[in-house]
Amino acid sequence: MRIGELSARTGASRRSLRYYEEQGLLVSSRSPSGQRHYEDEHVQRVRLIQAFLAAGLPSGTIAEMAPCMSEPSEDRARRALEIMGRERARLSEAMDGLAAARDALDHLIEDNHAYLARSADDDA
Repeated sequence: MRIGELSARTGASRRSLRYYEEQGLLVSSRSPSGQRHYEDEHVQRVRLIQAFLAAGLPSGTIAEMAPCMSEPSEDRARRALEIMGRERARLSEAMDGLAAARDALDHLIEDNHAYLARSADDDA
């Protein structure tokens, strides 16, 4: 498939797909005229890249894991496990922080509901 179809199937812009290639996250083949060509498995790869980026992983970190995703070896697997463990811990910490902020917000919402209920009772 060409870049436009990969873009349509993944929701990633053509510019993003070219950026992924520049960063070593995605590899395409080229036609004799220089057009990029992708395989069906690239759809899943782009979705994985998008998920990692949305979770806050830098493209450099994803690039460090990318060779293990496409060309596994013992050394790459060990390095990727180290990176993935570090990123998982970072994401868990961020999720804990978000959960704490949500809990604090829930308490403020409850306090404001209680205040408004008391205020309505005082007006009645």
